[in-house]
Amino acid sequence: MHLKRIIATTAALASFSLITACEDSDAGRTTAATDPSTDSGADTSTLERAQVYVQRYASCERMSTDESDSRLPLSEFTAVGKWSVTERGVCSDRVQDGEIVLYAFSDPKAFQEGYKKRVLAKIASGDRDYGLFSRVFVGKDFAVTPTETKTALKLSRSDLRILTCNPTAVVPEGYKREKAAVEGCVLSDFVASEGGEGSPNFESPQDPAGEGESGKPGQPPAGSLGLPRAGSLAELKRLVHPHTVDCTTYSTAPAALAVESIDYQPVITGAHRPWGVEERAICGEPGGAQRAHNLNWLDMVSDMELLQSRAKAAQQEDLKDDNRLKATASRLLVGENIAVETNDPSIRGGLYQLQFLSLNCEPGFSAPAGYRVEKASVEDCVLTNYEPGVEVGGQ
Repeated sequence: MHLKRIIATTAALASFSLITACEDSDAGRTTAATDPSTDSGADTSTLERAQVYVQRYASCERMSTDESDSRLPLSEFTAVGKWSVTERGVCSDRVQDGEIVLYAFSDPKAFQEGYKKRVLAKIASGDRDYGLFSRVFVGKDFAVTPTETKTALKLSRSDLRILTCNPTAVVPEGYKREKAAVEGCVLSDFVASEGGEGSPNFESPQDPAGEGESGKPGQPPAGSLGLPRAGSLAELKRLVHPHTVDCTTYSTAPAALAVESIDYQPVITGAHRPWGVEERAICGEPGGAQRAHNLNWLDMVSDMELLQSRAKAAQQEDLKDDNRLKATASRLLVGENIAVETNDPSIRGGLYQLQFLSLNCEPGFSAPAGYRVEKASVEDCVLTNYEPGVEVGGQ
């Protein structure tokens, strides 16, 4: 039978609770951290409520509990009556052209124990990689298993957690790591992927310098070409205007610096001093009667390590969505004591000619021979003048 598609009402959501198992340090046991819901009398099934929740993060259409539905996987993961599973259903993620299988269960520990036994049995039979790329998202009384990695990435932003029981699996720094209901398993928001389409691993080794190796790609044979510097905002403006950044309209007024636009998102948000920036200016039309356009920001930096550290965190958060930076998000290009924030590739190309370098914290980044790739002030990031599709003078 097919279930009706349901609308997320306040009552239904109020009755819904998730868990992420966490360690009770006082009692030394696993406890359930639940949603602050109090109404448990909603007349909707667990799978219906699960669908409502999943739809907050991903497409989940044409829900069905028909065991003959062709969308269900041919190889059985688990079934009603196993692992305390009481219901099984499937819905379609039309956006990612995939399916999501949903399981309602009565005992979360029994469900997790069942999955752990399955993983260990697969490993014992010779499939040592089974469970490394788990797509088993668990909550308090239901679990979902999406077929597409992009769907998993969307669900990783929810309060559901990926259950991983392969003993060789690793959750990198920067992701949640919580104790599961059974020993030897872990709950996290890290989507592992064999092909690299999952969550970015910020512990991936970088190749910033090629120190001691002549002719290594990404490092000029004569070493660093140096970085530009300026003694004041006025000097920085003269350095970049008018040939690179159009600062015909220029302001340091707090009201202008506070301007936000969906088309031009700065690196620095809020007050600039906590980012290690002493002075800041905005170039371009901040809007008003007309839509904001050509926005770029100039920074006099007092603490470059702090600026790069906060910019790294913002960049990593952006990468978590789809492993790519938003086109409207500015990149941070730095000199010795100055920086420019811009989302315009042509402007970045001009700044590279002035020897500015872009902060890049993308896992596994590398550059072709002849481009600059130098150490940043923070780990797991580099400074570079290489961007695919962006021309740099002299390359």
